[in-house]
Amino acid sequence: MLLSFIAYLIAMIPAIKSIGISPLIIGIIIGIIYAHTLKHKTPIRWSSGVIFSAKRVLRIAIIFFGFNLSFQLIISVGMAGLVASILVLASTFIIGIVLGQRVFGLDRDSSILIASGSSVCGAAAVLATESVLKSEAYKTAMAVGTVVIFGTLAMFIYPLLMKSGILHLSDTGYGIYAGSSIHEVAQVVAAGSAVNHHAEVVSVTVKMIRVMMIAPLLIIVGLVIAYQAKRVIGKASASSNNAKVKLVIPWFAVGFIVVAGFNSFNLLPQSLVSGILHIDQFMLTMAMTALGIETHISKFKQAGLKPALLSLILFIWLIFGGLLITHLSLMVF
Repeated sequence: MLLSFIAYLIAMIPAIKSIGISPLIIGIIIGIIYAHTLKHKTPIRWSSGVIFSAKRVLRIAIIFFGFNLSFQLIISVGMAGLVASILVLASTFIIGIVLGQRVFGLDRDSSILIASGSSVCGAAAVLATESVLKSEAYKTAMAVGTVVIFGTLAMFIYPLLMKSGILHLSDTGYGIYAGSSIHEVAQVVAAGSAVNHHAEVVSVTVKMIRVMMIAPLLIIVGLVIAYQAKRVIGKASASSNNAKVKLVIPWFAVGFIVVAGFNSFNLLPQSLVSGILHIDQFMLTMAMTALGIETHISKFKQAGLKPALLSLILFIWLIFGGLLITHLSLMVF
């Protein structure tokens, strides 16, 4: 909270405010600086508050971010946003698995974890997929580390590409592009807010469509694993080892939709909604600051070279392939 408050004060400086730097971005920068300077000198019990902010506070903030939205706006995103989300997710997931296992020689679980984190929603997707795979803890940590690093880079690169005019996209087009191709929900919020409010709202709307796709993705992963198990152990023993797939649906995605639906009826005074959104932005800043505190160069070392290279290639695909898919979706729909 203290670091986020400092980020807010910095964002209010006229020179900073004039160039549109969001407190969310300032928060993660402060967090990264803190992680590499003072973190080792602070009580270890503080880490529980950092983790709480990066996970619980973020998800609560995303729920209340639904007050920025309405079903009318979701409809305005249209088929282009939906199609872009599906195509980017599917292509990234397939590329990740194929390259991971056949090119880099990674094991199945590591490839799937990295692919799911890059294609769906970063660390949350990695953790959800791990619940199906039941993989070793170090593989989960490795996948989370790589997607957090490259997702953080995307958060800074995308606004720069937009403001430089390289993308040739409208604010809505940029929102579709960012929402369908940036890793974490919080990173999408930051990348959208760095351009303008409309881009932020569209990008989060598209991103939440992507997040909700984790449910069918986990079902598919579970079915494929069950099919592979049958082939390995044979039909006779497969019946006794065919465990049920545990489906993990992000509760904050459901809450986000409920709040957006409630907001569509305009039942609350605009002044109250505005106050909620101010509090919500501070909570998002807390989450981003916590994400910065958890981002350390050592995570690259823990991941090793091959997983990092796979994540890098997927990151490059998300930038260029995501842009191509966005342009094609806007042209067709």
